[in-house]
Amino acid sequence: MAIVYNWVVSSMDEYPTTPDNLTDVVFVVNWRRNATDVVDDETYFADVYGSLTVPAPNPEDFTPYADLTFDQVCGWLDAGLDVAAIDAGLAVQIGNLINPPVVSLPLPWPPQPPVPPTPEITEPNE
Repeated sequence: MAIVYNWVVSSMDEYPTTPDNLTDVVFVVNWRRNATDVVDDETYFADVYGSLTVPAPNPEDFTPYADLTFDQVCGWLDAGLDVAAIDAGLAVQIGNLINPPVVSLPLPWPPQPPVPPTPEITEPNE
């Protein structure tokens, strides 16, 4: 299966009013981008997050906050971020989960018995 990428909009920061008398104007989108891949019936998941400062809206073409759609905000993310680089990084994360570049193997010898603590030797008082 091919890697599937998705946007998650965690939250948005808004100005309650602007000098143009616009209300609830988004200026930051807090986002996550995740990737999922299924290989041999095992699911692998990678995730990255960040924030995007969006430019001030054109008062003639302003969408009220209550009318914003997920697709519209994802369009802002697609336009304002290097999505290809983000997805490439997520693909590397997925690849490293499937084929880890570093592993910790068990020791190649049988477990050793624990070493008992050395008793404290005290000198007799002279």
